[in-house]
This record gives sequence, structure tokens and C-alpha cells, in this order.
Amino acid sequence: MSEERRRPTRAELEAARGRHVPDVVGAGLRVLFCGINPSLYSAAVGHHFARPGNRFWPALHGAGFTGRLLAPFEDRRLLDTGLGCTNLVERATARADELGPAELREGAGRLRALVLRHRPGWLAVLGVGAYRAAFGRPGAAAGPQPDRIGSTAVWLLPNPSGLNAHHQLPDLVAAYGRLREVAAGGGGACILDCTHGT
Repeated sequence: MSEERRRPTRAELEAARGRHVPDVVGAGLRVLFCGINPSLYSAAVGHHFARPGNRFWPALHGAGFTGRLLAPFEDRRLLDTGLGCTNLVERATARADELGPAELREGAGRLRALVLRHRPGWLAVLGVGAYRAAFGRPGAAAGPQPDRIGSTAVWLLPNPSGLNAHHQLPDLVAAYGRLREVAAGGGGACILDCTHGT
């Protein structure tokens, strides 16, 4: 079994606490997907959404973003399809609820800078509660948001973590599919009444 696919040991998971996973980002992206923060598993192996049970990769494929189901260790292949990955907070934790409001707000500042630098068509934030806290939008709901970051439109999606029992895989596929349809049409600005800047 290759080193990339080997499951990390308990000691390796503990050693990954506080590490980050490199962004998969570049110019001209259709969608930049933004997780809340890396799991210890993702930080240990160095790839996004790598923890077993995370539904990101199946949801992405089921929604039609990728032609086949990618494995987490193939995350850099997203760039070939005009997609990318980052995290709101870079620090790896065992659970996202270990992050405080101040850290989420600080992460929003880092994310804004990243988006302004790379200018993706869409920023898709994967986590309703984290988005509300980070961006000061307590009433935000899944779907397109009224805010933009520079020229980038923002879409809020459910967290694909296996720990999120509120959304099953078919729900995630449907939610991600709505974004794919809009992103494929290049209609970032046309469906939003963007009256608030971020």
C-alpha cells in the first residue's frame, strides 16, 4: 500500500494537531470549496477531506463536478477541472467545534485575502454555522449569499463531514448539484442581489 493511502496511527493523528493542509488553489477557478478546518486525519495525510466517512468526494462526484470519484490523495487533480480547496481555519483539530468565534473571524480575513488574490467565480463555504460565526451573518442559510468578496460570488453548502447527521449523501449531492448548475452557466452575479460587500 502506498504511503499516501496508509492510514495514520493514533500517534500520527495526535502529532497532526495544529498542522494545516496546503491549499489547492490557482487562478481561474470556477469554484473554490472551503471547509471549516482540517481534521487530524487530513492533516496527518496532507490532503483535504481525507477522514474516512467524509462525504465531500462522493458529493462532488454525485453532483457532476468530477467525472469520476476522486480519492482525497488526488485533491490536486481538482485544479484540472477548475476547482480548488481551502479551509476557513488552517489549524487541524479533532472536531470543528474546538474552534472559537474569534478564530473563525480571523479565518474569514485570511479567506477574503485568498479569494481576492485568486478571484474564483464562486466561493463555496461548507458549513452553515461556521459561516454565520465567521462572517457575522447569523441568519445565513444554505444557497447563494447576498455578499461578494471582490468579484467572487459566495454559496453556502452543508458540511460534508460524516459527523453532520443533519444531511445525508443524497441531500449533499442535491445541494452541491445546484451550485454546479449555476457555476457551469457562469451565472455568478446574475442570480444574486449583491448589495453587501465583504
